[in-house]
Amino acid sequence: MVITYKCPNCGAGLEFDSEKQMLVCGHCGTEKSVEEMEQMEQEESKSASQTNDFKMFHCPVCGAEILTDEHTSATFCSYCGSTALIESRLTDELAPAYVIPFQINREQAKEAYLRWTKKGKLTPREFTSQSTIEKISGIYVPYWIYDYDTHVKLRADCTRIRTERRGDTEYTHTDHFDVYREVAAAFEKVPADASEKMDDDVMDRLEPFDYSAMKQFEMPYLSGYLAEKYNFTEDELKSRIEKRIHQYAASTTRETIGGYASVNVLQENVNMAEKKADYVLLPVWMLNYRYQNKNYQFAMNGQTGKIVGKLPASKGRAAAWFAGVAASVFLVLSVIGILL
Repeated sequence: MVITYKCPNCGAGLEFDSEKQMLVCGHCGTEKSVEEMEQMEQEESKSASQTNDFKMFHCPVCGAEILTDEHTSATFCSYCGSTALIESRLTDELAPAYVIPFQINREQAKEAYLRWTKKGKLTPREFTSQSTIEKISGIYVPYWIYDYDTHVKLRADCTRIRTERRGDTEYTHTDHFDVYREVAAAFEKVPADASEKMDDDVMDRLEPFDYSAMKQFEMPYLSGYLAEKYNFTEDELKSRIEKRIHQYAASTTRETIGGYASVNVLQENVNMAEKKADYVLLPVWMLNYRYQNKNYQFAMNGQTGKIVGKLPASKGRAAAWFAGVAASVFLVLSVIGILL
């Protein structure tokens, strides 16, 4: 269930401001902290509370399910750009345990997007049009973050090489060492995105997030933004996360072996025990654009500003560029011909 957050002064909708980290009224400028609004709603609920369901938009084109609060409307699908969204209500959904609030606002995201598009000299002009830029969406992406204890036993054949000279003869000696390591390591808050629509590689490259800024989930953080309903449960992502943690644990253990010319791992046993997993929402600015039957995505970490994406090349601009280069080369050759 979602509480409707209205300005206590004018009744307009409040939205979470990423820069001020407060709920702000766009009509009269009133500012309220998340804690203040939660306390006000709790006090009001003692007498006559009024709640509303999550607003959910279902995209019939790509199947995405986008959640938002009562004050935020989705006019297009952030994943495929379709405008054929079907609005419905969602009740009794599992609430996230934590959230990292947006630190970068919409204007900053749009400016970062424009700077990013300028890196591609052949970027189609449609990518920088105002209508395209306005489609940048702030989305809380569903993640599961896992805590694991690991215990690694490793045995390796390691070598050191030494040389000695006797008269005119040089001798090379290779010494072998039987090296054993037993390492216990705890890994905390290892993330795996629980969205079917988000590319796992893109989400992995958007890391890291600063978990020191993580807050207990409260509905006011969602105000003015979208959130996707998770598609995968904690158990369904375990194989993916355990593969990642296995690599971390093994790598951490191998890094304890140093000072050898070579290291040949003979045996490696990694035991893992899950401590807990939490459902969290992490901030991402995203824009999807379809160009010449291909989908291109811009994604930005809404906390750190890290950008992941790929720009297409306009065939028309590419042809013009090559024509310009060819003309320049022809001109240079002509000048050389005249000089000769």
